[in-house]
Formats: sequence, C-alpha cells, structure tokens
Amino acid sequence: MGNPPPAPVFLSIVVPAHNEEGCIGATLEAILGRFSQERIEDFEVVVVNDNSRDRTEDILRGFASRCPQVRYVNNTPPNGFGFAVRRGLEEFRGEAVAIVMADLSDSPEDIVTYYRRLKAGAECVFGSRFMSGSRIIEYPRLKLTVNRVANLFVKWLFRLDHNDITNAFKAYRREVIEGIQPLLSHHFNLTVEMPLKAIVRGYTYERVPISWTNRAAGESKLRMKEMGSRYLFIVLYVWLEKMLSRGDYQRRR
Repeated sequence: MGNPPPAPVFLSIVVPAHNEEGCIGATLEAILGRFSQERIEDFEVVVVNDNSRDRTEDILRGFASRCPQVRYVNNTPPNGFGFAVRRGLEEFRGEAVAIVMADLSDSPEDIVTYYRRLKAGAECVFGSRFMSGSRIIEYPRLKLTVNRVANLFVKWLFRLDHNDITNAFKAYRREVIEGIQPLLSHHFNLTVEMPLKAIVRGYTYERVPISWTNRAAGESKLRMKEMGSRYLFIVLYVWLEKMLSRGDYQRRR
C-alpha cells in the first residue's frame, strides 16, 4: 500500500493594502496568473483595504467584480499593518492562510510553494530570504543591516534555526491561527508575534528559500524609527510567555 494522496487544502491569501493603487493591480494579476498556470483552483485572495485614500478600492472593486477568487473588505479605523492583517484573519475562509504583501515583493511562485507544503501536511511554512536558494533584489542597505541584526537577536533569544523571522510572508494552517490568539500587535511587529507564538506554543514549521524584490511603485509603510520599541516589546512579551507560563498556552496534542 502506498502513501495516501495529500489532503486538499483551500488556501486563503490575505493581502493588507494601504494606498497601493500603483501596486495592487499588478500583484493580483501576478498571483491569479501563476495559480492559473499551475491549475490550482482551491484558493482565494482576500485584500484588506486599510483606509486607503487613493484609488485602491476602485481597483479592488473591479477585480472582485470579474474574478471570483478575489474579494476585499474595508478595514475600519485605526489603520495599521497589524490591524489590517488581523482583520484578514477574521475573514479568511480556507484551511490555511498566507500573508502576502501588496507591493509584489513576494513571489507568486513562492506562494505556490507554500501551498504545496501545506497540502503535504506542514503546519506552518516560513520563507527565508537568507538561506541557500533564496534571492534578493534591491534591498535597501540600511534596512538590510537592521534586518540582519534584529533577526540575529531573535534567533539567539529563542534558539531558533530560522534566520528571517521578521519577514511577513509566511503561511499557517487555520488551527495555528486559532492557537496563537489573542494577537496584540497593531503594526509591523505582528510579523514577529505570529511566528514566535506559533513556535512557543508547540506548532511545527518548515523553512523554504524565497525571493524578494523591492517595490516598483508607491512607498514602504514600514517606519524603522517608529517600530524598534514595538518589535522589542512583542519579542520580549512572547519570550516571557515561553519562560514563565509553564506551558499554559501550548497546544494540547
């Protein structure tokens, strides 16, 4: 008797978008095109329009009207990356969810890789831009330096074998999303809260090399001067849970 075929996985792709009129159309076209090439039909794209003041909603309305896989929700104030992703996590319908940036920095080919790993049984899939087989295009030098220092600190503090914990582009099964609640982060520090809670609470993850390309239009919403203390707060918050909670929040197998 051979191994049973992988269980089907309906994948939700959550895309937070704030003033992304220059990017969101190309991002959706690329995702839809890649999934069509791979003949994958069991997916949806949920775009969270995070109080945009440009034409983002008009573009989303057009996609939603002609593409059954695309829908969007308008987030209520206040806006912020964390608020937008958390709204998407309330809305997604799949057995698994991937967090994908609106600026096409994340490769649709890598989303397909995540889908296949989840379908094969992975609980979490964490991409790394800094492992063998990965590729980076036009990463700003200052942000790259800060990124590597921050990831080295988190890797040391939690004794991880993953070197890109701050990257938002990750995928989780629904039971993991349910198991890491409540989520506290309002901003980009959600990118470390989610994976660190998943690890500390006993979920397993697979690492895969990914590519990353700097945005071609619009501007980054990440403000490093504003985020340092927020990242540190959430890292120490999860570390204290790991050290002091005596397993109270770990999954029950």
